[in-house]
Amino acid sequence: MIRWILALVFSANLAIAQVLVDPDRTAVADGWGTLEVTMGLDQITPYRVFTLDEPRRLVLDVADASFAELNPQDMLSGNRAAAVRVGPLRPGWSRMVVDLAEPMIIAEAGMTGVNVGAALKIVLEPATVETFAANAGAPPDPGWDIVTGFDPKVAAELAQSEDFVVVLDPGHGGIDSGANQGGIKESDLMLILAEELALLLNAQDGVRAVLSRDADVFVPLSTRVTFARQVGADLFLSLHADALEEDQARGASIYTLTEDGGEKADARVVERHERGDLLAGVDLSATEDRIATVLMDLARAETGPEGRRIADALVASMNMQGVVMNVRPRREGQFSVLTAADFPSVLIEVGFLSSAEDRAILATARGRERIALAIRDTVVLLAR
Repeated sequence: MIRWILALVFSANLAIAQVLVDPDRTAVADGWGTLEVTMGLDQITPYRVFTLDEPRRLVLDVADASFAELNPQDMLSGNRAAAVRVGPLRPGWSRMVVDLAEPMIIAEAGMTGVNVGAALKIVLEPATVETFAANAGAPPDPGWDIVTGFDPKVAAELAQSEDFVVVLDPGHGGIDSGANQGGIKESDLMLILAEELALLLNAQDGVRAVLSRDADVFVPLSTRVTFARQVGADLFLSLHADALEEDQARGASIYTLTEDGGEKADARVVERHERGDLLAGVDLSATEDRIATVLMDLARAETGPEGRRIADALVASMNMQGVVMNVRPRREGQFSVLTAADFPSVLIEVGFLSSAEDRAILATARGRERIALAIRDTVVLLAR
């Protein structure tokens, strides 16, 4: 059985330029007892394909290709695939995730040259639940999901420095754009805010701000925490702007970690922000980057209360800056990015993209500045 396939195909004519994907030759469709994924390309390029369980899905990564012209709804036909998602994954790679309606394993996968460029074809055949589970799993490539845009030497220097290191974590990115309302994508907006905030923080003596991502790329939740640990974070701030089905909610709110499920409304917020790893096809069965549970509980006895004090200070600072706050500005939730035990961490919902009033504020540099100044003032007090 084919468990996963890595095809680093090299050709004398392989160009460095972006690979063009032909929507007319790209489809996810039922075959005779099979599911067939076909993709038309203008040239041969490396790719990898594998399946993951819980939920069942096929993951296809293609090098140097942009899926921007693909419409998942136009590609999908038949009953064996439930949904298709596409988007950028990391610099130089794009990802397609196909939700499988039934257990199916990879029976055939290959890329061939054709007179119009290249053709990639993947065929899946029915399997038992047990066989699917046995064949599912990401390729043994431990460096694939690690943040690569930050110099390891700089990270080591930061970890040893006496500066107060703040990791700014722009939510979502790449294949997971987060909320998308009124022409504004949460992933784009949070990156802009993080960059603006980093400029303010890095202008302060003894403070150094770094970003967990500096482009529209996907970074797994556990990797964001790993990155913070690598740079010796003194504080981790995750930035988000949610959207709700109902548009009555508005204003900023500050989250810290709770060990229980929290209230239903908060649990729904967690679910929306955590879904990115599933959308991008991250293998959630992998061991997360955490120290032993007992040691974590001991460490959180210090960092947990500190995170709550910081969250309270952020609420007070935002009120002083005139930031529009939610009617319940202090909240708790089981967010993966808040689980680190060795530094305090806070998740900041700067507003709701489902609110026209919040969108109008967040879309302007002046509106975002109030939020950034409030965060800066809090960090300056912490760094003293």
